[in-house]
Amino acid sequence: MTRAIVTAWHGTYLVDGPTVVRSAPAPREVDALCVRARLRGAGRKTPEEEALLAARGDEAWVTRDRRLAGPGVTYAADAPASIPFEASPELQRRYLLQAAEEALGASWDPSIHVEEAVRAVRDLDRASNLVGERLASWVGRDTPDVDSADPARAARAALEPGVPTSLGPDDPRLREARRRLAELYGAMRATRDALEAAVAGSVPAHTPNLNDLLGPELSALMLAQAGGLNRLARLPASTVQVLGAERAFFEHLRGRAPPPRHGLLFLHPQIQSAPRADRGKLARSLAGKVAIAARKDQAGAPVTPDLKAAFERREADLRARRGPGRKKGRGGSLLPLDRATGDR
Repeated sequence: MTRAIVTAWHGTYLVDGPTVVRSAPAPREVDALCVRARLRGAGRKTPEEEALLAARGDEAWVTRDRRLAGPGVTYAADAPASIPFEASPELQRRYLLQAAEEALGASWDPSIHVEEAVRAVRDLDRASNLVGERLASWVGRDTPDVDSADPARAARAALEPGVPTSLGPDDPRLREARRRLAELYGAMRATRDALEAAVAGSVPAHTPNLNDLLGPELSALMLAQAGGLNRLARLPASTVQVLGAERAFFEHLRGRAPPPRHGLLFLHPQIQSAPRADRGKLARSLAGKVAIAARKDQAGAPVTPDLKAAFERREADLRARRGPGRKKGRGGSLLPLDRATGDR
């Protein structure tokens, strides 16, 4: 029977059937066991495995661990995967807890805070719009010149003392309730502005390459839509291009609509201002640069201005090709997230 090399958290062993021929036990310190686990997780060999493989000679072995397969060691799906071992339950428990804690720390994505802030801004927009509409309708009962589409003015009117009202002296509680509603609306808008300013200030520090390419607002929207920097860095450019246009994409898969040319990337000023026929080309070019920038930011690389310069060259090339006779598309500032896919 061919001998098999088996590795586990407690060591590496050479077995011949049920018999352990040679062993290389792992250290019994928790920190050393965690280092060993990180090496195995990264696809590298542990010192115990290297020591056992170095003593192989010309003998042919099999293994069920693909990391160990190589010259003289053949991968076999039916090779033993583990061996019985009586280890200290307390040692194993402490090792597993520390290894899990280190793995969680290594997988933590700091950009999750930017994502949560962007989602909070979106939620506050929805909530403040509802509160503002109700407040403007209520104040408009007493002040007809207050436009129902201007909740900020309605809030100021509700907070001003001495404003004429049809609420008589018998309704002090209703007056106080309306004043509190106006205060709530003002607090929601102030909190929303503070969140937006915090996002704009933190994005350049966390994702400098994305910020240089897209600006802080659009970078934050892309991070939130992708689910964090780690996931955005793993996405191909084709997926980055249509982030935010998921509904249109699935409608296309059902055969009900043409494929979307862009999602959130339409919010980039140079894509918005481009002619309709060129927006897809620009979005495709920008998506490739965004994918590269996200990977650079995940790796902690410094800002690479070449990405922005390459996109600007592509935009200039398309502008030169279309000549002076073509009309430009509509421009403007960033649109709300829920309108990002309105133009396809």
